[in-house]
Formats: sequence, structure tokens, C-alpha cells
Amino acid sequence: QNLQPASAVMAVRLDKVGRVARIILNQPDKMNAMTAQLVEDFGQVLESIHLNASDYGAVVITGAGKAFSAGGDQAWLKQRCKDTASRNSQIMHDFYHRFLAVRSLPLPVVAAINGPAVGAGMCLAMACDIRVASRSAKMGFPFVSLGLHPGMGATHMIATVAGYETAYRLLLTGDMITGEEAKELRLVSQLAADGPAAQADALALAERIAAQSPVAVRTLVRSLRRKQEEGLEAALWREADAQEHCY
Repeated sequence: QNLQPASAVMAVRLDKVGRVARIILNQPDKMNAMTAQLVEDFGQVLESIHLNASDYGAVVITGAGKAFSAGGDQAWLKQRCKDTASRNSQIMHDFYHRFLAVRSLPLPVVAAINGPAVGAGMCLAMACDIRVASRSAKMGFPFVSLGLHPGMGATHMIATVAGYETAYRLLLTGDMITGEEAKELRLVSQLAADGPAAQADALALAERIAAQSPVAVRTLVRSLRRKQEEGLEAALWREADAQEHCY
């Protein structure tokens, strides 16, 4: 069930599948890069879920087409070079929070990594509670290859999920890895066949969660996130300040 007007061309779609809210990054021609429109629409979708949270038991995030998300929009990032350092620090911190707000949802969030998840796109996947990935999906954090300090919580979330050595290796090299390698490194918890299987498997997982006691699930999500988020805000400011110098 598509919950948006038929006439609207949204950069982010919200569907209701039973008791699962399915968020679809919907700019496949741009590999679901984080354009200004996608940022705005993502916020509207999260607000809609918040307002109707009692209708849902879990959330799935995925990408339309062949990609999950190519990450930051290159045109927008180039504009940062023309801005002041102090403004860039605040702008980047605010940008991170527009997507990390997914963690404010009172529901568990499953990322269905159906294709390339790069840079900030992979950071969005890391902000989710569980990740399901296609076996050959390419993913990575190539910030250093672009002359940038990593952002959007990468320095914090990778370490809390997969350990510091994995964080060092992936962030310092900018290496791109496959879904299979990501599973070995514990960045994802479940593999799916290539194609639409990751989306179907993530939906099935979310449906199993949504079938459980709503109160138990919501309180458990808060408990698990609370520990994982210790130090996150300080890391975000550190990343924003470091990116300010890179620009």
C-alpha cells in the first residue's frame, strides 16, 4: 500500500506492507544519491512513520533500482568548497542528523542492501539495526579516496558493529567489499541472492519482528540503541569538524 499521493513524484517512497513500513529511496537514475530532494523527502517519511507509529511493528529501508544508495550528492558536496569552515561544520552535522534520525524511530529498522551502498549511503545502512545484503552488492566507505574525513557516524558505527580493526581497515583504505565479505566482517547479519531477494528477505525478517509483542520490541530497541549510541554525538561533531578542514 503506497501511502503517498499518486500524482506525487517522491524521492523517497513509503509503503505499508502489513505492519511493516517500507521506505524506498526512489531516485534510481541517480543511484539514490542523497540529493536535496531526497534529504527533504526522507525527513517527511520519517515524520509520517512517527505520527502513525502504532500502525507499524518494524521498518525496512531499501533502494529503488539496482542501488541502495551512492551516498552524498557530488554537486552538493562541491558546494561545500565554496563555503566557510565554520558553516560547513554545522551544515555537515545537520546533514548527518537528517539521515541518522532513522534511529529516533520507536521501531526496529532493517536495511535491505540490494546493490551498491557507498559512503554516506553505507552509513545510512549502518545506522539501521539489522542489515541484509545481496551477496555481490558493493559497499564501502571511500571517504579518504575523495580527500575527506569520514562522516555520518562512520567512525563510531563501524567500530560498535564490527570492531575497531575493521573500522581502521575499511576507513583508512577506502576498500570496496562485497556482501559476502561484509558478512565475514560482521557488517551485515544476513546474505541474500543477487537481485530482489535482499528486499524480500529483509521484509520477511521485519514481518517476523512485527509479529512479536509491540511493547517488548519497542522497549528492547531503546535498550540496545542506548548502549550503541554512547559517544555517538561527540563522534558526529568530531567528524563534522574534521570534514570542515578537508573542504
